[in-house]
Amino acid sequence: MLRWAETLIPPTVPPEAPPPSGAGLIAFYWHFVRQARGPFAALFAAAFTVALLDTLIPLFMGRVVTLLARHDTATLFAAVWPELLGMAAVLMLLRPAALVTQGLLANQVIAANLTNRIRWQSHWHVVRQGWSFFQNDFAGRIATRVMQTGPSLRESVVASLQAVWYLIVYGAVSIIALLALAPMLVAPILVWFVAYILLLRAFVPRLRDRAKATSEARSALTGRIVDTYANILTVKLFARARDQDGFVRDGIDRHTGIFHRQLRLITLFGLCLSLLSASMVTATAALSIWLWTKGGVEPGMVAAVLPLTWQLLRTAGWVADSVTSIFENVGTVQEGMETIAKPLRDADREDATPLVVTEGGIRYEHVSFGYGAARGVIRDLVLDIRPGERIALVGHSGAGKSTLINLLLGFFQPEAGRIVIDGQDIAGVTQESLRQQVAVVTQDTSLLHRSIRDNIRFGRPDATEEEVIEAARQAAAHDFILNLSDWEGRTGYDSRVGERGVKLSGGQRQRVAIARVILKGAPILVLDEATSALDSESEAVIQEQLETLMAGRTVIAVAHRLSTIARMDRLVVMEEGRIVEQGSHAALLAADGAYARMWNRQSGGFIDDPAQAGRLGYPAG
Repeated sequence: MLRWAETLIPPTVPPEAPPPSGAGLIAFYWHFVRQARGPFAALFAAAFTVALLDTLIPLFMGRVVTLLARHDTATLFAAVWPELLGMAAVLMLLRPAALVTQGLLANQVIAANLTNRIRWQSHWHVVRQGWSFFQNDFAGRIATRVMQTGPSLRESVVASLQAVWYLIVYGAVSIIALLALAPMLVAPILVWFVAYILLLRAFVPRLRDRAKATSEARSALTGRIVDTYANILTVKLFARARDQDGFVRDGIDRHTGIFHRQLRLITLFGLCLSLLSASMVTATAALSIWLWTKGGVEPGMVAAVLPLTWQLLRTAGWVADSVTSIFENVGTVQEGMETIAKPLRDADREDATPLVVTEGGIRYEHVSFGYGAARGVIRDLVLDIRPGERIALVGHSGAGKSTLINLLLGFFQPEAGRIVIDGQDIAGVTQESLRQQVAVVTQDTSLLHRSIRDNIRFGRPDATEEEVIEAARQAAAHDFILNLSDWEGRTGYDSRVGERGVKLSGGQRQRVAIARVILKGAPILVLDEATSALDSESEAVIQEQLETLMAGRTVIAVAHRLSTIARMDRLVVMEEGRIVEQGSHAALLAADGAYARMWNRQSGGFIDDPAQAGRLGYPAG
């Protein structure tokens, strides 16, 4: 039965729609709760049943006292055994069954499965955000919000059903029972209920706001800590551990101060509730005893009212704690909404179609782009790349080379003009199909914290072992891979590379990245400083392999080391977002323009060595 219950809400179901943005907290809750409305409705019914049965317990106690007073020992069981048996059945059968059902629904059906479904669907949405979304926030804070929103949403709903609903049912049934048995005893409870609601109304909104502020401070603190760990090499290299202590300490101090404000309110709320509850118990007990002295109620009624009132107060205290927890969780959910419920940036158009590459021709048609700034990075740029042509983008940092690549990959949309691949405007194609047709080796090579095999196979998940190894051979990576081992004794292609590939050298990471691109086999190839982390000997080896890789593909290469792109079909020289020169290496040197000046500035190194120049395959001098 437990295993069956645990399968009622599959945790990894793709969302039918994205989380609602701008629709408010209730709509965000309902987006997830409606996916488990059946189990939640059953939990609602179970909580009602438990509260109803719990209300009967003090009434049973009072009834037993009354029966004892009315019968002697000789006639008690003979006269009332069916009533006593019925009470025993309720306590021994019905109430345990209701509690087990409530626990089964809350734990086996809802807890793990719904929590992880919310996490999964939140991640599913967030990971499809545009690149700029992740550039504007801490990765740690984004991950924290995705991880914490699920349990907070689930806990607040379950607590509302189990605690708040329990109090409503228990209180209502108690009042109805007392109205039937001793109407005067209802007065203290009604006064207490009104005061209790007013107390909640005064404190709950403030608790909610302070809980949200605490959650935001906690996420910011997590972001600072994760940022420190993610950049630990920089921290170590610059001996800035103490500075980072201050950076994190500031976050901890801020979180502590905000948390203290929340806790002060919780303590004050608890004090007020204790005084209110003590007043109600005292008033009810005094009124019950006074009525007994006047003959208004039987001793059994006093025996029923006192535990009934005490249980009501215990429930109220439980609800008060639950309300505090509920609004702490609501604050966390509100904060999570700021990340999870954002509409997708740079999403596919509704009429987007898959990109079909037949030849690989690329055209930039009067493209302008400036990241929203008035002075654009790219200005009215026109560039036509023929199918199978190999071009190189050359220019100083900030000239717009990487921006052209990011526009081609669909990370940003041109502010004017368009980019066309084989006659298809890439603004109207799906981004996944676009990036499937473009293979990229970036300047800042980052690997997944998985095995070497998994990292290479990331280029084509269905590749065979032989294809993975062949791609590594072509990238001159096979030999060093065979000599790898990790901290758990795994070797070769099974070795883990560490977060972002920190277990490998820069050159090794780049070779693995090149192998990944070789395996992908896309018709358009982008090399963004593809050999920047390699020594000269390794660069010469990789350049030979890149010749094979580039054959039959349209290639765009970006490099500051001009030696790596001298053999391209055409060099495109950029300055301040414009193309100022185009042509072959020899033609641009002969023109004695911007490219020639850059070449001459770099020619003082190994470029003047004829032997080295020959190995790399570009002209010396």
